[in-house]
Amino acid sequence: MPELLAPTVRLHRAWLEVHAEWGPGLHEDGFGLSAAASAEVGSPAGFAAWVTELTQGCAVYRWLVEGGQVLGGIALRSGPAEYVRWAGHIGFGIRPSARGRGLGSWALRQMLDEARSRGLSRVLLVCAAENLASAKTIEHAGGVLEELRQTDHGPVRRYWISLSA
Repeated sequence: MPELLAPTVRLHRAWLEVHAEWGPGLHEDGFGLSAAASAEVGSPAGFAAWVTELTQGCAVYRWLVEGGQVLGGIALRSGPAEYVRWAGHIGFGIRPSARGRGLGSWALRQMLDEARSRGLSRVLLVCAAENLASAKTIEHAGGVLEELRQTDHGPVRRYWISLSA
């Protein structure tokens, strides 16, 4: 059974495996990996600094872990407002080898509960327009398409999920 865990240095090797599977770049949504951190996460000290940054920031990060293996990540973002308007309140990603098992849907339901407990009445989720798997996951969780929007990174779908009872 998977669990959502706060980022921890004890999962360094497992996180490096998921990072390698995804391939180069910063596309592991839900992990909060910045360009600056990306260059440093290979070393234990750089990884520890990044984990500290994640756990002390304004977003809630959780790693989807099963059997000591990191299967994905999910984030609940709360600020700054312009970043949330661009990236959404919640972002998630599942490693390629773990897709198709419903893990994204499960993690999203858990994070929606977290958003409710923090007093949010609705959340914005954004995914690449061609990412039909993420779109389906968001829609299954109650996401209502607001619009397709062109951005500097290509077209995106913007969804709102109401958290009212």
